[in-house]
Amino acid sequence: MMGVMTTRAESAAATRRALLDAAAELLDLGGPEAVTLREVGARAGVSRGAPYRHFTGKDSLLTAVAAESWEGIGDQVHALRTDPALSASEKLRGALRALIDVGRNRPHLYQVLFRRRANLPGQLGDGMDRIRRQLCGPEGDPAVADRAAERFQDEFLDIVAALAGERNARRYGALLLTSAHGIAGMELSGHLDTDKWHTTADELVDTLVRMVTDAGEMT
Repeated sequence: MMGVMTTRAESAAATRRALLDAAAELLDLGGPEAVTLREVGARAGVSRGAPYRHFTGKDSLLTAVAAESWEGIGDQVHALRTDPALSASEKLRGALRALIDVGRNRPHLYQVLFRRRANLPGQLGDGMDRIRRQLCGPEGDPAVADRAAERFQDEFLDIVAALAGERNARRYGALLLTSAHGIAGMELSGHLDTDKWHTTADELVDTLVRMVTDAGEMT
């Protein structure tokens, strides 16, 4: 009996993995509009009803994709933070570029990571919000994506603190992340014109890192 239960659990995990991979591929190819449970199921090669057993809808599925993506970015930044071969400024430069590279290489995913949800936890009322969480489960619960994003932010703050000091870490961390977000957005929209601004995204990252490094040396 235990073997049957394990096989079922493994099968469910494999199906979920295939659905998430298919959703990420469709997102990259055509944006959120291309991601439907029917298309995701077809691309994953699962039964027509399988996606609906794992996700309550498109938003639940995209939330799960976002959560997994934030985990991946958090893993990258953690690896940078704990790499003894890198200087503090190199760690910060790498962390900023990890975020900007998502916007550069996977623009549709980047927009999903920073999208504004129509219904945030608590906006539906306690009872309805509890039902939503039960229906979505951990696969599509916005709280899971939020925690993954917060983990990335905490890893990033630790890198900033090593340069700017604990007292200034949050102020400079917020400035750096909003700047990186702006750089990614300008680059995505085509408004970061080298002829106009005489600089590139990578040069702007270097400027930000020097700014924080200088600020840390003065404290």
